[in-house]
Amino acid sequence: MARIPSNAPIGEALAWASRIIAAGVVMVLPVIAGRWGDDRLGSRFLAPIGLVVGFVAGLGWIVRMAARAKQR
Repeated sequence: MARIPSNAPIGEALAWASRIIAAGVVMVLPVIAGRWGDDRLGSRFLAPIGLVVGFVAGLGWIVRMAARAKQR
């Protein structure tokens, strides 16, 4: 299989796509865990807490990735 050079546009696009997908997963997993906890405990506060935690974690991840990309 041929290797794509690290400076190839398609390689860069695929790298960014995988980073953004990972950030989306980081944003969604706490909500799913909170929803699961709410169902188990019969509460209604864990999913909104998961939403806030996921949003902050995902946004922080994106900001750090952008800062690292800017340094290069």
